[in-house]
Amino acid sequence: MFRTALIATALFVTSSVLAEAQPAGNRVKVNGMQIYYEVSGDGDPLVVLHGAYMNIPSMGTIIPKLAKTHKVYALELQGHGRTTDIDRPITYPNLADDVAAFMDAVGLKKADIFGYSMGAAAGLQVAIRHPEKVNKLIAASVAYDAEGWQPEFTAFIPQMTVEMFVGMPFAKDYRKLAANPDGFPTLVKKLIALEHEPMAWEADVKAVKTPVLIITGDADVATLEHSVAMFRLLGGGTMGDMGKPLPASRLAVMPATSHTAVINQPELLHAFIEPFLRGETPKGMFE
Repeated sequence: MFRTALIATALFVTSSVLAEAQPAGNRVKVNGMQIYYEVSGDGDPLVVLHGAYMNIPSMGTIIPKLAKTHKVYALELQGHGRTTDIDRPITYPNLADDVAAFMDAVGLKKADIFGYSMGAAAGLQVAIRHPEKVNKLIAASVAYDAEGWQPEFTAFIPQMTVEMFVGMPFAKDYRKLAANPDGFPTLVKKLIALEHEPMAWEADVKAVKTPVLIITGDADVATLEHSVAMFRLLGGGTMGDMGKPLPASRLAVMPATSHTAVINQPELLHAFIEPFLRGETPKGMFE
């Protein structure tokens, strides 16, 4: 998921509801780390990026759903799940460069990317820093500027402490998969520091040519106004039915949905993602 604090309470529950067996895992050396990843399904390649404190299982059943029509490369980011950590901060540019290097390492010249929360921001940075590698981007629960966070979350960031997170139930779950079972406090420090990293990407987003599907909950960590502003930066928000093609990018709002509830609605996510990747649009009266 994404913003470090909100992920704390609801994420690892999804790992217990997976109905299908996980595919065999693989590891590849990338930027000094051993990145763990799983490949499933057939079709056009789709890279899946999880949120902070998460791993592949905690992304839930959206991965096997996507694997029915795509070749899914799900990976675990720096210090998460079975991927090793290195002596380096976790930043969105760093994560994006890791994803690009991962694609090179496994022979992926170009792919679609689906990211949730922290993974969505990393995916957005891939589209900014390595646009030649991205066909389409699905960014769920994302922001492009720190000013876009809900005021409650912005006020909470200075209160975050390592102790606050190490006492949470999912801290025990971390040990079950982690390459370093004692590495959780270090991961928390890095993810708290990530919340303090500057984030002001408006000019970069406006220059993005990659089609982007923005998915947000109506009670997400980013404000609805921020999601709409991002959609407009990408060329969206114009009127249809006027004889002009619809914008390449899209915006989807999930009703009655908090940040941590976004990833727990795989059917709705899938209903948004598949038509976008296929380039399908609803037909209007004048078509």
